[in-house]
Amino acid sequence: MPLQEEIDKTRQEIRTDGYSMSIGEWISLYQSNEIDIHPEFQRVFRWSDHQKSTFIESILLGIPIPPIFVSQRDDGVWDVVDGVQRLSTIYEFVGLLKKDNQEETPPIALQKTTYLPSLKGKKWDDPNDTDNSLTQAQRLLIKRAKIAVNIVEKESDAMMKYELFQRLNTGGAIATPQEVRNCILLMLNKKLYELMRSLANYEPFKNCISLSDRLYEEQYDMELVLRFILLFDKDEEDIRKLGDDVSIFLTEEMRKMALEQELDYSHIETAFKKTFDVLNETTEDVSFKRYKSEEDRFLGGFLLSVFEVVALGIGYNYKNPPPKNQISDLIKSIWSDPIYKKWSGAGVNADRRLPYLIPLGRGVFSPS
Repeated sequence: MPLQEEIDKTRQEIRTDGYSMSIGEWISLYQSNEIDIHPEFQRVFRWSDHQKSTFIESILLGIPIPPIFVSQRDDGVWDVVDGVQRLSTIYEFVGLLKKDNQEETPPIALQKTTYLPSLKGKKWDDPNDTDNSLTQAQRLLIKRAKIAVNIVEKESDAMMKYELFQRLNTGGAIATPQEVRNCILLMLNKKLYELMRSLANYEPFKNCISLSDRLYEEQYDMELVLRFILLFDKDEEDIRKLGDDVSIFLTEEMRKMALEQELDYSHIETAFKKTFDVLNETTEDVSFKRYKSEEDRFLGGFLLSVFEVVALGIGYNYKNPPPKNQISDLIKSIWSDPIYKKWSGAGVNADRRLPYLIPLGRGVFSPS
């Protein structure tokens, strides 16, 4: 298709509108449940109290605020595609923000900022200490300030808002690609997101992966769940076509899975839990660590290449796994396997090793 035809076709799939709205109007939308900022996103968009204070400072000083991007749903409600941090800060400051469980978040007290050091300790309206409250004039200054909205209308192609979300939220306040995927999945298929979240919280899985607090903070446990459910039973021919960027593959395949009408949730859950039940009963928190044969012990931290062989290998064979008393020895045998040694060493492109390591694991853990 010639370039101009591609441009014209895709432009027709995106219907947008835009105008300026006062912060008072943004507040009214939230109070009347006409906007969804996805409470689940709030732990992903991690603004510090200082960032929140600086944002309120910008409003008070009249510094232009970037537009909020929303997508209009069939019921007319606006889904926030970009701007959750900004709107959450406003709603939290005025004392309206609700958590996942619909409980209200306590209003924040601002910190000292560069140009307005007297903001320190100020609240929207502190009934116990009027000196710590903004004045009526200052509150009106905020409520009358304008923030533009760009609306992706409901007539647009269904996938466009997710594509827009991904493009607007790659980098910046979101730390990792998995955090972006979590948000996309919440908008696409909340049931699949909740299944993944429950699997990430499954105690045998947590025991086996034994991650650091930093990796949990970056949602790496959710990425491991995603890798498992996308790859444990995937055809080897498809695995050979993974491409050069596994991160892109994970995002695209997750989107496809989220849109499947006949997705077998039970199959996914059973395979996952049986896999980590077996590992938790046998090798526990050394399941994915380096094995030193000369010392006959496991050392160090979590290794993704071992996960790709062991977890995906057992997952593939979950209906008929090897006897539990063989699991530890089978894991140890991987470290002397020439395929593993060739494709897991330093300098090997992680994106190129999967077509070799996944079949290896399926063979190692196949029924004897």
